[in-house]
Amino acid sequence: MVKLIRTSLALPVSLPTRGAFAVSLALMAAATAAVAGDVSRGRALLLDRQASGCVLCHVVPGLPQGGALGPPLGGLAQRYTGIDLRARIADARRANPETIMPPYFSTEGLHNVARAQAGQTVLSEQGLADIVAYLLAQPAWPQAQGRAPSGGGRP
Repeated sequence: MVKLIRTSLALPVSLPTRGAFAVSLALMAAATAAVAGDVSRGRALLLDRQASGCVLCHVVPGLPQGGALGPPLGGLAQRYTGIDLRARIADARRANPETIMPPYFSTEGLHNVARAQAGQTVLSEQGLADIVAYLLAQPAWPQAQGRAPSGGGRP
C-alpha cells in the first residue's frame, strides 16, 4: 500500500500496475508537477541537521563537509530524473528494501515513533521539492578527480 501524507493532489485514474515502486513514481510525478522547488531553500534545508539530517550521512556539492555513511550526492541530475530523485528521498525503501536511509515523506511501516511525531513526515511536500531542486542544480563531480570524493555507500 502506498501512502502519501500531507497532499491534496488529483491522481491519475489508472496507475501503473508494475508494483509498488511504479505506483510511487506515478504519485511522485503528480506531486512534482504540483509543487515547484526552490534551490536556495533546498540548500538551507540540506544544511539544517535538525530539519533533514542529509549532511550527517552524505557529502553534498556546495555544502561544508558531510558524512561518509551514504553515497556522495554530486551529479545526481546526470543519473536521475526529478521524479526518480524525489521518490528515492521520499522513501528509499521502495527502490532498495535493505536501505538504512530513513523515509522523508512516508510514515508507512515505521515503528516506535514518538507520539508527538506519529503520522508526520520528516519533510513537507515543499521541503522535498526544494531539496530535489538543489540537488538537480548541482554539477557533476569534476572529471579530473576520476571519482567522487570518498563518501561510503554506492550511488
